[in-house]
Amino acid sequence: MNRRLHWIPNMITLGNLSMGFVSILIASEATGNGPQSYILSGFFILLAAICDGLDGMTARALDATSELGADLDSLADLTAFGIAPGFLFYNMVLGEYKIDVFGKEDLFPIGMLIAAIFPACAAYRLARFNVAHDPSSFTGLPSPVAGVTIGFLPIFLGKDHTLPHWLGIPLFVLIAFLMVSNIRYGKPQVAIRSKLSPLRAGLMLGAALIALFFVGFARWPWLVYGLICLYIFSGILTFLIHILQELRVKLD
Repeated sequence: MNRRLHWIPNMITLGNLSMGFVSILIASEATGNGPQSYILSGFFILLAAICDGLDGMTARALDATSELGADLDSLADLTAFGIAPGFLFYNMVLGEYKIDVFGKEDLFPIGMLIAAIFPACAAYRLARFNVAHDPSSFTGLPSPVAGVTIGFLPIFLGKDHTLPHWLGIPLFVLIAFLMVSNIRYGKPQVAIRSKLSPLRAGLMLGAALIALFFVGFARWPWLVYGLICLYIFSGILTFLIHILQELRVKLD
Protein backbone atom coordinates (compact mmCIF):
# COMPACT_ATOMS: atom_id res chain seq x y z
CA MET A 1 0.00 0.00 0.00
CA ASN A 2 2.79 2.41 0.91
CA ARG A 3 4.47 1.85 -2.46
CA ARG A 4 1.22 2.73 -4.18
CA LEU A 5 1.14 6.02 -2.25
CA HIS A 6 4.65 7.14 -3.25
CA TRP A 7 3.20 9.12 -6.15
CA ILE A 8 1.44 11.55 -3.77
CA PRO A 9 4.54 13.14 -2.14
CA ASN A 10 6.42 12.79 -5.44
CA MET A 11 3.77 14.84 -7.22
CA ILE A 12 4.11 17.55 -4.58
CA THR A 13 7.88 17.47 -5.11
CA LEU A 14 7.32 17.89 -8.85
CA GLY A 15 5.10 20.84 -7.94
CA ASN A 16 8.11 22.30 -6.15
CA LEU A 17 10.21 21.90 -9.31
CA SER A 18 7.42 23.30 -11.50
CA MET A 19 7.06 26.41 -9.32
CA GLY A 20 10.78 27.03 -9.65
CA PHE A 21 10.64 26.62 -13.42
CA VAL A 22 7.67 29.00 -13.70
CA SER A 23 9.59 31.51 -11.55
CA ILE A 24 12.43 31.41 -14.10
CA LEU A 25 10.02 31.92 -17.01
CA ILE A 26 8.34 34.88 -15.32
CA ALA A 27 11.67 36.53 -14.47
CA SER A 28 12.74 36.10 -18.11
CA GLU A 29 9.67 38.12 -19.18
CA ALA A 30 10.53 41.05 -16.91
CA THR A 31 11.40 43.40 -19.78
CA GLY A 32 8.67 46.04 -19.78
CA ASN A 33 7.02 44.78 -16.60
CA GLY A 34 10.04 45.32 -14.36
CA PRO A 35 9.39 44.99 -10.61
CA GLN A 36 5.96 43.39 -11.03
CA SER A 37 7.43 40.40 -12.85
CA TYR A 38 10.19 40.09 -10.25
CA ILE A 39 7.61 40.15 -7.44
CA LEU A 40 5.55 37.43 -9.13
CA SER A 41 8.70 35.39 -9.78
CA GLY A 42 9.55 35.66 -6.08
CA PHE A 43 6.06 34.49 -5.12
CA PHE A 44 6.55 31.31 -7.15
CA ILE A 45 9.77 30.62 -5.23
CA LEU A 46 7.71 30.97 -2.04
CA LEU A 47 5.13 28.52 -3.45
CA ALA A 48 7.99 26.14 -4.20
CA ALA A 49 9.09 26.39 -0.57
CA ILE A 50 5.57 25.50 0.58
CA CYS A 51 5.58 22.45 -1.70
CA ASP A 52 9.02 21.53 -0.35
CA GLY A 53 7.66 21.55 3.19
CA LEU A 54 4.53 19.62 2.28
CA ASP A 55 6.16 16.77 0.36
CA GLY A 56 8.20 15.58 3.35
CA MET A 57 5.25 15.93 5.73
CA THR A 58 3.03 13.99 3.34
CA ALA A 59 5.60 11.23 2.84
CA ARG A 60 6.02 10.76 6.60
CA ALA A 61 2.28 10.89 7.25
CA LEU A 62 1.63 8.22 4.61
CA ASP A 63 4.76 6.25 5.51
CA ALA A 64 5.66 6.56 1.84
CA THR A 65 9.28 7.74 1.98
CA SER A 66 11.63 6.39 -0.68
CA GLU A 67 15.13 6.90 -2.11
CA LEU A 68 13.54 8.01 -5.37
CA GLY A 69 11.59 10.68 -3.52
CA ALA A 70 14.73 11.90 -1.73
CA ASP A 71 16.69 12.20 -4.99
CA LEU A 72 13.75 13.85 -6.72
CA ASP A 73 13.51 16.33 -3.86
CA SER A 74 17.17 17.35 -4.33
CA LEU A 75 16.68 17.95 -8.05
CA ALA A 76 13.56 20.01 -7.37
CA ASP A 77 15.35 22.03 -4.67
CA LEU A 78 18.24 22.77 -7.03
CA THR A 79 15.80 24.13 -9.60
CA ALA A 80 13.59 26.12 -7.23
CA PHE A 81 16.15 27.34 -4.68
CA GLY A 82 19.36 27.40 -6.70
CA ILE A 83 18.73 28.12 -10.37
CA ALA A 84 15.53 30.20 -10.02
CA PRO A 85 16.90 32.66 -7.39
CA GLY A 86 20.17 32.98 -9.30
CA PHE A 87 18.32 33.77 -12.54
CA LEU A 88 15.97 36.18 -10.78
CA PHE A 89 18.82 38.10 -9.16
CA TYR A 90 20.73 38.19 -12.45
CA ASN A 91 17.77 39.81 -14.19
CA MET A 92 17.18 42.21 -11.29
CA VAL A 93 20.73 43.35 -10.60
CA LEU A 94 23.60 41.54 -12.29
CA GLY A 95 22.60 41.72 -15.95
CA GLU A 96 24.23 45.11 -16.47
CA TYR A 97 27.65 44.03 -15.18
CA LYS A 98 29.88 43.39 -18.17
CA ILE A 99 33.54 44.27 -18.67
CA ASP A 100 34.82 45.48 -22.04
CA VAL A 101 37.78 43.25 -22.90
CA PHE A 102 38.92 43.96 -26.48
CA GLY A 103 36.22 46.18 -27.89
CA LYS A 104 32.61 47.19 -27.58
CA GLU A 105 31.44 43.83 -28.94
CA ASP A 106 33.66 41.79 -26.65
CA LEU A 107 32.12 41.97 -23.20
CA PHE A 108 33.13 39.69 -20.35
CA PRO A 109 29.87 38.69 -18.58
CA ILE A 110 31.02 39.11 -14.98
CA GLY A 111 27.40 39.40 -13.84
CA MET A 112 26.67 35.92 -15.19
CA LEU A 113 29.63 34.47 -13.32
CA ILE A 114 28.46 36.04 -10.05
CA ALA A 115 24.93 34.74 -10.64
CA ALA A 116 26.31 31.23 -11.27
CA ILE A 117 27.72 31.15 -7.72
CA PHE A 118 24.24 30.61 -6.27
CA PRO A 119 23.17 27.44 -8.17
CA ALA A 120 26.71 26.05 -7.84
CA CYS A 121 26.62 26.44 -4.05
CA ALA A 122 23.08 25.05 -3.88
CA ALA A 123 24.12 21.98 -5.91
CA TYR A 124 27.13 21.33 -3.67
CA ARG A 125 25.08 21.81 -0.52
CA LEU A 126 22.38 19.38 -1.69
CA ALA A 127 24.95 16.78 -2.78
CA ARG A 128 26.69 17.04 0.60
CA PHE A 129 23.35 16.61 2.37
CA ASN A 130 22.57 13.46 0.36
CA VAL A 131 25.92 11.90 1.25
CA ALA A 132 25.78 12.62 4.99
CA HIS A 133 23.61 14.72 7.25
CA ASP A 134 22.78 15.14 10.92
CA PRO A 135 19.13 14.37 11.71
CA SER A 136 19.08 17.07 14.41
CA SER A 137 20.66 19.99 12.49
CA PHE A 138 21.74 21.31 9.10
CA THR A 139 25.35 21.88 8.06
CA GLY A 140 25.22 25.11 6.12
CA LEU A 141 22.18 27.25 5.41
CA PRO A 142 19.36 25.09 3.99
CA SER A 143 18.86 25.73 0.29
CA PRO A 144 15.10 26.50 0.65
CA VAL A 145 15.89 29.24 3.18
CA ALA A 146 18.64 30.60 0.93
CA GLY A 147 16.39 30.54 -2.13
CA VAL A 148 13.50 32.21 -0.33
CA THR A 149 15.85 34.88 1.05
CA ILE A 150 16.72 35.94 -2.50
CA GLY A 151 13.27 35.28 -3.96
CA PHE A 152 11.61 37.35 -1.26
CA LEU A 153 13.74 40.44 -1.98
CA PRO A 154 11.48 41.91 -4.71
CA ILE A 155 8.40 41.20 -2.57
CA PHE A 156 10.01 42.90 0.41
CA LEU A 157 11.13 45.91 -1.62
CA GLY A 158 7.84 46.34 -3.49
CA LYS A 159 7.35 47.81 -6.93
CA ASP A 160 8.30 51.35 -5.89
CA HIS A 161 11.71 50.50 -4.41
CA THR A 162 14.98 49.36 -5.90
CA LEU A 163 17.76 47.33 -4.33
CA PRO A 164 21.09 49.18 -3.91
CA HIS A 165 23.69 47.13 -5.74
CA TRP A 166 26.35 47.76 -3.11
CA LEU A 167 24.08 45.99 -0.61
CA GLY A 168 22.36 43.41 -2.80
CA ILE A 169 25.41 41.82 -4.45
CA PRO A 170 27.34 41.15 -1.18
CA LEU A 171 24.12 39.77 0.34
CA PHE A 172 23.62 37.47 -2.66
CA VAL A 173 27.17 36.12 -2.45
CA LEU A 174 27.01 35.78 1.35
CA ILE A 175 23.79 33.75 1.24
CA ALA A 176 25.31 31.50 -1.45
CA PHE A 177 28.46 30.78 0.57
CA LEU A 178 26.47 30.22 3.76
CA MET A 179 24.92 27.20 2.03
CA VAL A 180 28.32 25.52 1.68
CA SER A 181 29.67 26.68 5.04
CA ASN A 182 30.10 24.49 8.11
CA ILE A 183 27.81 26.70 10.19
CA ARG A 184 25.21 24.63 12.01
CA TYR A 185 21.55 25.57 11.69
CA GLY A 186 18.75 24.13 13.75
CA LYS A 187 15.81 22.19 12.35
CA PRO A 188 12.70 23.99 13.63
CA GLN A 189 10.46 21.36 12.04
CA VAL A 190 12.00 18.65 14.23
CA ALA A 191 11.22 20.57 17.42
CA ILE A 192 7.75 21.43 16.13
CA ARG A 193 6.92 17.81 15.26
CA SER A 194 8.11 16.53 18.63
CA LYS A 195 6.41 19.16 20.79
CA LEU A 196 3.49 20.45 18.74
CA SER A 197 -0.01 19.65 19.95
CA PRO A 198 -3.36 20.99 18.69
CA LEU A 199 -3.40 23.49 21.58
CA ARG A 200 0.12 24.72 20.87
CA ALA A 201 -0.61 24.90 17.17
CA GLY A 202 -3.63 27.09 17.92
CA LEU A 203 -1.57 29.31 20.22
CA MET A 204 1.15 29.71 17.57
CA LEU A 205 -1.42 30.62 14.92
CA GLY A 206 -3.04 33.12 17.30
CA ALA A 207 0.33 34.68 18.11
CA ALA A 208 1.10 35.00 14.39
CA LEU A 209 -2.23 36.72 13.74
CA ILE A 210 -1.67 39.09 16.69
CA ALA A 211 1.81 39.91 15.38
CA LEU A 212 0.37 40.62 11.93
CA PHE A 213 -2.29 42.84 13.50
CA PHE A 214 0.25 44.97 15.34
CA VAL A 215 2.75 45.08 12.49
CA GLY A 216 0.00 45.71 9.96
CA PHE A 217 -1.21 43.27 7.34
CA ALA A 218 0.24 45.51 4.63
CA ARG A 219 3.66 45.06 6.22
CA TRP A 220 3.62 41.26 6.42
CA PRO A 221 6.76 41.06 4.21
CA TRP A 222 8.68 42.84 7.01
CA LEU A 223 7.58 40.18 9.50
CA VAL A 224 8.44 37.28 7.19
CA TYR A 225 11.79 38.72 6.21
CA GLY A 226 12.56 39.50 9.83
CA LEU A 227 12.02 35.84 10.75
CA ILE A 228 14.22 34.70 7.85
CA CYS A 229 17.03 37.07 8.85
CA LEU A 230 16.70 36.00 12.50
CA TYR A 231 17.18 32.37 11.48
CA ILE A 232 20.19 33.18 9.31
CA PHE A 233 21.94 35.28 11.95
CA SER A 234 21.16 32.77 14.71
CA GLY A 235 23.44 30.25 12.98
CA ILE A 236 26.17 32.85 12.44
CA LEU A 237 25.96 33.99 16.07
CA THR A 238 26.11 30.42 17.38
CA PHE A 239 29.12 29.77 15.15
CA LEU A 240 30.96 32.87 16.45
CA ILE A 241 30.20 31.95 20.07
CA HIS A 242 31.56 28.44 19.44
CA ILE A 243 34.78 29.87 17.97
CA LEU A 244 35.23 32.21 20.95
CA GLN A 245 34.70 29.33 23.37
CA GLU A 246 37.33 27.23 21.57
CA LEU A 247 39.80 30.13 21.65
CA ARG A 248 39.15 30.62 25.34
CA VAL A 249 39.82 26.95 26.04
CA LYS A 250 43.08 27.07 24.07
CA LEU A 251 44.22 30.23 25.88
CA ASP A 252 43.41 28.71 29.29
